Amino acid sequence: MTVALSRRRRTALFALSLVCCATAATAAPGAAAAPEPEPAPARTNALAFSDDFNGPAGSAVDGGKWQIETGDNVNNHERQYYTAGNKNAALDGQGNLVITARKENPANYQCWYGRCEYTSARLNTAGKFTTTYGRVEARLKVPRGQGMWPAFWMLGNDIGQVGWPDSGEIDVMENVGKEPNTVHGTLHGPGYSGSGGIGAAYSLPGGEAFADKFHTFAVDWSPNKVTWSVDGHVYQTRTPADLGGKQWVFNKPFFLILNLAVGGYWPGDPDGSTTFPQTLTVDYVRVTTG
Repeated sequence: MTVALSRRRRTALFALSLVCCATAATAAPGAAAAPEPEPAPARTNALAFSDDFNGPAGSAVDGGKWQIETGDNVNNHERQYYTAGNKNAALDGQGNLVITARKENPANYQCWYGRCEYTSARLNTAGKFTTTYGRVEARLKVPRGQGMWPAFWMLGNDIGQVGWPDSGEIDVMENVGKEPNTVHGTLHGPGYSGSGGIGAAYSLPGGEAFADKFHTFAVDWSPNKVTWSVDGHVYQTRTPADLGGKQWVFNKPFFLILNLAVGGYWPGDPDGSTTFPQTLTVDYVRVTTG
């Protein structure tokens, strides 16, 4: 599904990054459950980007590394309004970034459907950091509950020139609350975007939920190849051969995005079983290249 973050009143520092968001994808056949664990590729490369989110409790993220997007998401029919500053994205004083989704509207925020019902946050590194290839990794703990949609993902830095999906999108990790023990990794590009994205799912054994504890999500990205892993277990690799002749748009710079959406076509809206606030807690984000 096409997922554009757009709003006539949007005030994002980087408005073009509001054009796209994390998306649901069609998993590869037979990929709904985790395969037999395979060791992730060993890497000894140079650290290109790192944020351990150290700082006083309640402080905002490092503005030299991240910018905060604001607005709603009309095309994806999400229900939240992304706020500025540290209102919904703040350090906890224990080395974590906490992105908080709340059922509130303290400033009469207006969304595509009228008065917004929820607030949350979305961060990106556009204009501050991009990478072409390397290991892109985050250790985080997802929220739980119907309608929750956390994501760690990347967009092609040329999105302002070519638009989405021609810019390309690499979803390192997406989770929807109705699938508590499953995450998705996906590629989106021209002719394979939205629900037609190329990807697979990884499920924890024994009914364990991803919200129960921290997990490490990564892609190892090289020319014409992207490999996904969870806690060091590789669960899919994609190359141009998987695109059926469509254009591979992943040999160029991309920037990073972290967000917690509420509702939307894929996860569905929160219901009576969903409690608030919900949090996406991020221990670190790292990129190694070389």
